[in-house]
Amino acid sequence: MTKKYIHDHLNHHFHFDGRRILDFGSGTGANCSIFSPENYIGVDPDARRIRYAKRLYPGYNFLPLEGHQLPVENQSIDYILIIAVLHHISSEELTDYFREFERVLKPTGTIIVMEPYLEAARPFSNRFMQWFDKGNYIRAENHYLSLFQEQNYDCNILKKFRKCFLYNELFFCACPKKAVRIQ
Repeated sequence: MTKKYIHDHLNHHFHFDGRRILDFGSGTGANCSIFSPENYIGVDPDARRIRYAKRLYPGYNFLPLEGHQLPVENQSIDYILIIAVLHHISSEELTDYFREFERVLKPTGTIIVMEPYLEAARPFSNRFMQWFDKGNYIRAENHYLSLFQEQNYDCNILKKFRKCFLYNELFFCACPKKAVRIQ
């Protein structure tokens, strides 16, 4: 399922060879396998998930996320990958992360986002996602985009699709307005 709904979409829209990737909210590392180990860093606040990811993917770099400080150097990351993470974080808390994203992205850097989203035309799916998902902050499409735009990011919707018949998924990228996009 990860390959079909995440990896195939990522590889269709982006070229990752030779690019440094920060997987924000990497969890158990399910997305690391499409990247080269030397260019991948997974971060997650759950230390148990980080330990598990290190056992599953010993050649990859996984680091605990403590507070809102990303454990990477300034302007060192080409892509920040955010897959099914934002709907677990309040809008207020995201503000601190946006400063960190801007700090660690290279001038040509891009944030890649894939999140469940609420869609007015699909009330049953919306209720299902809100009931089933553990994320307390599933947002509408325009709310996700405005979070980035308010922090001076340009957004580009890449695709909207259904996952497992009931999840509405929004796939977009965001770049600081001064950045030059790479894909």
